Amino acid sequence: MKKRPLILVTNDDGIAAPGIRALVAVMQEIGEVVVVAPDKPQSAMGHAITINNIMYLNKISAENATILEYSCSGTPVDCVKLAVNEILHRKPDLCVSGINHGSNSSINVIYSGTMSAAVEAGIEGIPAIGFSLLDYDWNADFDAGKNYIKQIALQVLENGLPKGVILNVNFPKLKENEIKGVKICRQANAIWMEKFDKRKTPQGKDYYWLTGEFVNNDKGEDTDEWALAHGYVSLVPVQFDLTAHHAIQQLNTWNFENK
Repeated sequence: MKKRPLILVTNDDGIAAPGIRALVAVMQEIGEVVVVAPDKPQSAMGHAITINNIMYLNKISAENATILEYSCSGTPVDCVKLAVNEILHRKPDLCVSGINHGSNSSINVIYSGTMSAAVEAGIEGIPAIGFSLLDYDWNADFDAGKNYIKQIALQVLENGLPKGVILNVNFPKLKENEIKGVKICRQANAIWMEKFDKRKTPQGKDYYWLTGEFVNNDKGEDTDEWALAHGYVSLVPVQFDLTAHHAIQQLNTWNFENK
């Protein structure tokens, strides 16, 4: 009998979030599941790790539970590090992160705790996927994406991923019969035009709320933003090697002299 794959599930919205519950349900159909996720929401944490505070790891699954579940007081990246080094008896065959409540397309991938957890798994040599839904509602409907999640996860388990590559998958806010399929895309060139709402406390001290507008100036029809706007699931291969390889030749023309 073929051994079921070991799958690590994590997120940034917290272990109680409906999105991770939906993801766990799909992964249970595929393999042996271990969940290690933050004990509270950790959205937009990026690749932060905990170095100046202690961390707690609490087993929350019952002894007779079909899956092991742990909550962690640290960041999404901490969850992956602790899972790999302290919990799992072997390197997992797959790490999935999400399903995030809200988009992680385009530039959002930089800030995303969901994707940073997947990236950390990739750094550890684990095939990894981050899943997100373009709906910030806590009670969002995750059912439409479940079939695609299963298909994508099975493809990764069967075929693997190129070295250093992680998948960033985003779902439009549509019913399953309205989704047109999956498009392999590039990350759209878009930015946040940020503003700070300055206010005062009753004691007269200034404080700020970050606000902003997402601006997509990329007109390409091969981007994640285009795919999502036109009813497709976007799948973008991302990497953690941040070297701008195309710039090396130009920089080698600079003259650096010892003085």
